[in-house]
Amino acid sequence: MTDFSRVRDALADVVAIPVTPFAADGTVDTAAYRALLRRLLDAGVRTVTPNGNTGEFYALSPEERLRVVELTVAEVGDRAEVVVGVGHDLATAVAAARHARDAGASMVMVHQPVHPYVSQEGWVAYQRTIADAVPGLGVVPYLRDPLITAGALARLGALCPNVIGVKYAVPDATRFAAFAQDAGRDATGGTGGTGGTDPKGPTGPTAPGRFVWVAGLAELYAPAYWAGGATGFTSGLVNVAPDLSLALLAALRAGDAPAARAVCERIRPFEELRAARHAADNVSVVKEALAVLGLCRHDVRPPSSTLPAGTRAEIAALVRAWGA
Repeated sequence: MTDFSRVRDALADVVAIPVTPFAADGTVDTAAYRALLRRLLDAGVRTVTPNGNTGEFYALSPEERLRVVELTVAEVGDRAEVVVGVGHDLATAVAAARHARDAGASMVMVHQPVHPYVSQEGWVAYQRTIADAVPGLGVVPYLRDPLITAGALARLGALCPNVIGVKYAVPDATRFAAFAQDAGRDATGGTGGTGGTDPKGPTGPTAPGRFVWVAGLAELYAPAYWAGGATGFTSGLVNVAPDLSLALLAALRAGDAPAARAVCERIRPFEELRAARHAADNVSVVKEALAVLGLCRHDVRPPSSTLPAGTRAEIAALVRAWGA
């Protein structure tokens, strides 16, 4: 059986979701993308997810998604674990997972299915088919649907040992704590299920639960989800200010609530801009900040849009205040 301990540890960290920069002609700017990855790695980021939502997964062509994976693996080498976002129809998701495996990634993150009709059994079957296609890779479902039950996840875990973690992005910390407990208990027969890596120490797993829980709503939600059992969090902010994301991780691992609150307060205006209007400008805000730093253009693809001048000035002021 494959030993997933290394990749489980990688999920209990800042899971960076890189943006996909575009050149003036609208194509993927491969040089800028690799430079952004190097900046993350040099800052200490050790887990990256190409083809995440912050990478405009749904706005990339199939060929572009494959190319982004190959660029990521080539740039990262052995400096970080690569968790590739896959999704769309089942055949496309399976092919993308196999491509990720062949390219050298260690995990796949399965986007929430966008089909309007999703049953519990269908969700399990979708995830299971992908997991069964790449038994040597860690598989991380991206859970955004509050109607998916802990029992469904437990069944998936029982069927697929390579489903090792969950990116949990339902905005309800109380529900998350109960969900994590119930899914772990159902999957393992024990009373745990929220563990992964000790949140009070920087290295090494404790007796792990069945799943590693990743807070999938970024930094502002991380402290509350940490209390419910998360041991890692995803981040788009990390593209801009990796030191702030890593400082929050250190505070959470140390159990230093005041330090964690201080980081959250510092980044709150930025994250609130990203979350406004059902996260309409989520990626646009990050790319604008990177443009302020001269790291890539601010261009995004529809259905996202570039920002008005007033918002752009607000973001520039925030970035300058951080000294990013």
